Amino acid sequence: MAFTLTSSAFENGKPIPKKYTGEGADNSPPLGWKGIPEGTRELALICEDPDAPTKEPWVHWVIYKIPPEATALSENVPKSSRLSQPPGALQGKNSWPSGQTIGYRGPMPPPGHGRHRYYFRLYALDAKLVIEPGVSKSVLWLDLKDHILAQAELMGTYER
Repeated sequence: MAFTLTSSAFENGKPIPKKYTGEGADNSPPLGWKGIPEGTRELALICEDPDAPTKEPWVHWVIYKIPPEATALSENVPKSSRLSQPPGALQGKNSWPSGQTIGYRGPMPPPGHGRHRYYFRLYALDAKLVIEPGVSKSVLWLDLKDHILAQAELMGTYER
């Protein structure tokens, strides 16, 4: 079975509903996955916008230490560094310089900048990361890059 990531809120390659954007309620979308590879010890998810007018992709969400028994993230995951659901999961920093800098922040491309793509990438890891809550994507990436067993991807779009 292939490792897949889906959402009941939008289809791969289709627009993300306003509810899950900075123009709406800014809730994280519900996500589900199947086909976790054997030997997975932990999962991590990064959501980013490579179309942002910035040097690096704009990070919208960093969530890690997701137990391999988990099969989904519910809608509107609390914006805190430590989560009770899924048990033990931690969240890191998004790219916003102020305001809510931990947890999910939805699409909010500059008006008139065209359609942006938002990649939700779920990584199956062969190790349990020893990492603190609230880290940046770059710090998380250094810890997880050598432990990736598989990657599942879901891409949504948004335009203002």
